[in-house]
Amino acid sequence: MGYDKIDELAVNTIRTLAVDATFAANSGHPGAPMGMAPVAHVLFNKFMTFNPKNPGWANRDRFVLSNGHGCMLQYAILHMFGYGISIDDLKHFRHVDSITPGHPEAHDTPGIEVTTGPLGQGFANAVGLACAQAHSAGVFNKPGFDMFSNHTYMFFGDGCAMEGIASEAASTAGHLQLGNLIAIYDDNHISIDGDTKCAFTEDVTKRFEAYGWHVQWVKDGDHDYQGIEDAIKKAKEVTDKPSMIRLTTTIGFGSKLQGTGGVHGNPLKEDDCKQVKEKFGFDPTKTFVVPQEVYDMYHKHAAEGAAAEKEWDSLLEKYSAEHKDLAADLKRRLTRMLPEGWQEKLPVYKPTDKPEASRKLSESVLEAIYEAVPELLSGSADLTGSNNTRWKKAIDFQPPSLGIGEWSGRYFRYGVREHAMAAIMNGLAAYGTVIPAGGTFLNFVSYAAGAVRLSALSHQRVIYIATHDSIGLGEDGPTHQPIETLAHFRALPNFMVWRPADGNETSAAYYVALTSQNTPSLLALTRQNLPQLEGSTVANGIKGGYVALENKDAHVTLVATGSEVSLCLEAVKYLKEHNDVTARVVSLPCMEVFDAQDEEYKLKCIPHGIPTMSVEVMSTFGWQKYSHEQFGLNRFGASGAYKDVYKKFEFTPEGIAKRAVSTIDFYKEVKPLRSPIQRAFLQLI
Repeated sequence: MGYDKIDELAVNTIRTLAVDATFAANSGHPGAPMGMAPVAHVLFNKFMTFNPKNPGWANRDRFVLSNGHGCMLQYAILHMFGYGISIDDLKHFRHVDSITPGHPEAHDTPGIEVTTGPLGQGFANAVGLACAQAHSAGVFNKPGFDMFSNHTYMFFGDGCAMEGIASEAASTAGHLQLGNLIAIYDDNHISIDGDTKCAFTEDVTKRFEAYGWHVQWVKDGDHDYQGIEDAIKKAKEVTDKPSMIRLTTTIGFGSKLQGTGGVHGNPLKEDDCKQVKEKFGFDPTKTFVVPQEVYDMYHKHAAEGAAAEKEWDSLLEKYSAEHKDLAADLKRRLTRMLPEGWQEKLPVYKPTDKPEASRKLSESVLEAIYEAVPELLSGSADLTGSNNTRWKKAIDFQPPSLGIGEWSGRYFRYGVREHAMAAIMNGLAAYGTVIPAGGTFLNFVSYAAGAVRLSALSHQRVIYIATHDSIGLGEDGPTHQPIETLAHFRALPNFMVWRPADGNETSAAYYVALTSQNTPSLLALTRQNLPQLEGSTVANGIKGGYVALENKDAHVTLVATGSEVSLCLEAVKYLKEHNDVTARVVSLPCMEVFDAQDEEYKLKCIPHGIPTMSVEVMSTFGWQKYSHEQFGLNRFGASGAYKDVYKKFEFTPEGIAKRAVSTIDFYKEVKPLRSPIQRAFLQLI
């Protein structure tokens, strides 16, 4: 079938909706929607299978707009297909509390798969979505039952291509031979600074060919609808490589400013809006117009998608009869609920158990639960042996043609690509059938900060396994020793930072991380061995904080995390023997979870009447909420054996005791002395 006036009308409807919405908001990016309207129309109508009445259908094709600033393109398309976006929603583009925010947000808008906007993130998310499809097909597909057969389509622009994360992700996708991934590159040669010749002159085609992608070039993305269709069709036929279609377009097509940076990030002027509509055959006095014949065309394809879902539902019922256990597992995963009783597999420890590094305790958790939680994936950014992220019988996720793994494999070799790893995990989590965990050194999670932030913003259940968590890593020195890192990530909304002090706390961290469906987690884990604590239980740990050692009539509360909890317990003995001072100890493995407890419980842990001193071998930033005084490290660390480094900075029982005595002396005349917990609460109100 060819293309006729109705197709051109639909394309121009997308363009005029983008013009009207950005003009009404006096904000936004009309250029990309106007330039990419033809490819969006062809892709969604000719190739993609989805059901707007059920945006979460498991086998739908996925679409990612990595150049998320062009989101009016996507909002217009979703509206015309009948997703839950009304004309009024388009009129409220970029308004407070609208479901059409300035960049796509997965939890705000039906039909948006992942949260994009920071350039390149969506590219890597799309790689994750494609990985999840390949893995799910490897697990669940059987002869005659292609339960997962969808493609992932992604648009990206010059800005995405410039970002390093896109290079990391493209390299990963090429290695993995993801034939289910089709990326369309908006080759319009324009960024905010103007023509890309000022900063970006590489040959993108050769670059992607070097990554191992199948590459095509459609030279007239403004008019050649058939060429666009033929290229996508050919890309779908290539099953052993991801595909990139270079599509040369004119940004802001139809505007007086088309082809310039002036139409990239600014609404059109009123006279330009009018002339665009006249040029495309629309009434210039009317806004937000969608001709009925365009609705009819789009609704027809939406109905085809609904029918495809019904066929899939019937297939699932037949699958349930022939593959009962797999079907039950699939249906459960789609509810996002974990298998019943899985938590009984979590390791539990006694104080007499041997000391172990919390990275090894994390490995023990993975080893204990991987069979009970089959949707759990693990991986590492080239630090498997250091992160301890791989259970003994793990099979790598790899294309079978390489002979080193299977699509059904659950262990990901991300390579030295921390940023892409994090963003790929966001895509994996968004697919709906898996829970990704991935490891690197805590200091190098900072490389991935942009994607970690989007894990939190988009409510993805992602687990960051961050080992070598402090100066305790020793000889590698200040370049590898985190100082500010936990303060940074603790400041991130909807994000849990865990720093467990022993085995039970590590099990508690995994329990909360896995049962929190809409909050990502970071587990900061030691290289050095830690003792199993006397007052520690999994039940205590899941509260985020608890009294590890209670002493009646204590003079001071020591509150600590991770490796410093056991140091504080030693300091209690030192204080009693050398200073005749009684102290109590609170372990605070997760501030965010502790904050969610009721005030009575928090005041039981950190009470009124005596001073509290925090102890953590990192920045003291943020600890004022939980302590009157802070003992931390507000400078970079040092290279050497970890015990020597701790000694250099006086993180020893003696050093803690000295500062505890000073804290007691300073606050002894302050009466009544409020708990910092209540002080923080009063500041909030």
